[in-house]
Amino acid sequence: MKKGERRGFTIIEVTLVLAIAGLIFLMVFVTLPQVMRNERDTERREDASALLSAIKKYQSNNRGALPNGWTQFRDDYLGDDFVDPSTGVKYTLFVETCGNSTGKACFSTSNPDIGTIMVATGATCNNNNVAVGASNPRKVAVMIKLEAGNTVYCDNS
Repeated sequence: MKKGERRGFTIIEVTLVLAIAGLIFLMVFVTLPQVMRNERDTERREDASALLSAIKKYQSNNRGALPNGWTQFRDDYLGDDFVDPSTGVKYTLFVETCGNSTGKACFSTSNPDIGTIMVATGATCNNNNVAVGASNPRKVAVMIKLEAGNTVYCDNS
């Protein structure tokens, strides 16, 4: 080695590398919870659609009738894997018949708890993701709460 040559890195180079690594870790730890929340919400939307598909299947097998025992229906048609992705517990079904309240909200609240699926018979979803009464008693609307933005997803048959 010649005189005046240096070995290793300067403190500025090491500090710069650590700062860049720190920024990368910060970005990962800030975005990771949001990504996971979005994945759970996607699964919730898919579960709501699966529930609607099961209801349609039940209706086609029973001359358009809706289930009487919703807990039994959930277990028979959707099985033990029909659970909330954040709790791992079976969804609670809260069912209400809207009757002849066309255009009026079916539930006293439009904000279900996480792990609860609100099923409104004789209903459809409006533009605000709220189940409202429909003129057809065989219509079904399903509402489920999402984590991201504290919003509600509504889907109907």
